[in-house]
Amino acid sequence: MNFLQFAVWGAYLTSMGSCLVTANMSSKIGLFYAMQGIVSLFMPALIGIIADRWVPAQKMLGICHGLAAIFIFAAGSYGLSAGGDVEFNRLFTLYSLSVLFYMPTIALSNSVAYSALESAGMDTIKEFPSIRIFGTIGFICAMLIVDATGFQYNFSQFIFSAAIGITLALYSFTLPKCKVNRSKETKSFVEAMGLDAFALFKDKRMATFFIFSMLLGVSLQITNGFANPFITSFKDIPMYADTFGANHANALISLSQISETLCILLIPFFLRKFGIKKVMLIAMVAWVFRFGLFGAGNPGNGVWMFILSMIVYGVAFDFFNISGSLFVNEATDESIRSSAQGLFMLMTNGFGATIGTLGAQFVVNKLVYSQSDIASQISGWSSAWYIFAGYALIVAILFAVIFKYEHEQT
Repeated sequence: MNFLQFAVWGAYLTSMGSCLVTANMSSKIGLFYAMQGIVSLFMPALIGIIADRWVPAQKMLGICHGLAAIFIFAAGSYGLSAGGDVEFNRLFTLYSLSVLFYMPTIALSNSVAYSALESAGMDTIKEFPSIRIFGTIGFICAMLIVDATGFQYNFSQFIFSAAIGITLALYSFTLPKCKVNRSKETKSFVEAMGLDAFALFKDKRMATFFIFSMLLGVSLQITNGFANPFITSFKDIPMYADTFGANHANALISLSQISETLCILLIPFFLRKFGIKKVMLIAMVAWVFRFGLFGAGNPGNGVWMFILSMIVYGVAFDFFNISGSLFVNEATDESIRSSAQGLFMLMTNGFGATIGTLGAQFVVNKLVYSQSDIASQISGWSSAWYIFAGYALIVAILFAVIFKYEHEQT
């Protein structure tokens, strides 16, 4: 389940930018990635309520994946048939309907996994991480297939994603049954939507943490949206035209996900040794290097900088996302813990990622796509990456000064 869950996403998440460039929608890339954050503001909570009360989670997972697959297939079919006459409004609407139903499945798949493990009498904390890794493996495999087939440059990647999604939709109905709470006890709208967690903003330290989570969340989707178009653009420069990186950007970027898988194993040690503040600072500095190395590198003699940027990504992503989630789990009362996790995701993948992709699109449009020749565009890309790196550095400095936390080493 986890393998297929993230293979659906890996089929287009890192390569959609290059596909949109081919379809003459380079100035709209940020909108497509921002939509994932926008729907994450409300759909996971709404679908979660349905799964809790009326429709078992494994069936809800199948329904959502089925609908998401239908719409992404429609988007891909339209894109392929329209050729060079793709209309933004039609494509964007079909894509948006797909992510509307896909984004809630990330939380649903976790719920199904937890339920199955608990029903089997297994320890979820001990057993789930080794299962979740298969999700990253699925993501990487999908990326590499899209790269090897040449789908990264066209809408066939959507068709491929749809095929995986339909497979998982059917498979979901064979998964172990999850319980539903048919109790007549009613919750307020605020409780049902998990909005009661906003009470945590009364605590100065938690408020500071959540605000910086949003500010760092700005960085999360920037490279997913723009790394592939950036690296691929080097194909138009003769000295880089035949390099592996310029022709296989997705394969190069897959090193990021491999690094992510390995860095998960480092988190327990770093949290025990340094505490959440230093671990989050390490993540922030890693984002500085992630962007800065893109700005300085190229797929020729500077490809080592691209590779190092991919390796650094594991630290940047995991030390922020997973460590932050663990901190929220430890710092909040059990009665509000699930809602607090939802709030963390809302601030990072909702508000942060949406603001980040739209802001990054503005910068890229201004510095890159406004230029007519490829040399000026490459120079613009470097400037854009350095701006993103500077932003991450400012956030890191402010976090170091403002966030107060004393760690007791265990």
